Amino acid sequence: MDGITYPVLLDKDHVVTELYAISNVPTVILIDGDDTIVQPNWNAYATDTFKEFTGIESSNQLDAIRRWVIDGDVMMDAEAARTAVGDLSADEEAARLHFRLANHLRTNGDEVGSERHFDRACGLAPHDWTIRRASMPLRGGDPFGAEFFELYEEFNAAGRPYHGVITERP
Repeated sequence: MDGITYPVLLDKDHVVTELYAISNVPTVILIDGDDTIVQPNWNAYATDTFKEFTGIESSNQLDAIRRWVIDGDVMMDAEAARTAVGDLSADEEAARLHFRLANHLRTNGDEVGSERHFDRACGLAPHDWTIRRASMPLRGGDPFGAEFFELYEEFNAAGRPYHGVITERP
């Protein structure tokens, strides 16, 4: 983080993903100067690094962000933004709790209990990247290795579920 001069949120307890019902990464949420969400959970990318995986051009998202910052042009009105992303399902909520418990147990040296709760979290929310992929390094796995590509294949086979607004606004 040398040289970074802006605030960086390190969400080790995954509170932000719970508050904003985020289950896929990367995800962008646009919040204005009045702390109002003007664009909820959105599948935006800053670069084309993941274009092969997503099929999404970063330039479209970057242009939309520029239009918002420069012209105040939002992708949806305030009422649509409030209701655009539904709540997590009961299984997804339970998965978040199991993830938190697993992380707490791991931090306190209970590897067996931790693994049991990571397994439960991943089983309850199999396509939630904030759980499945985030647990990989915590469990000694490689979040860019074979396990990641297995998750990616499962995600594709399930129709690429995304808990948020999917947009390809030109």
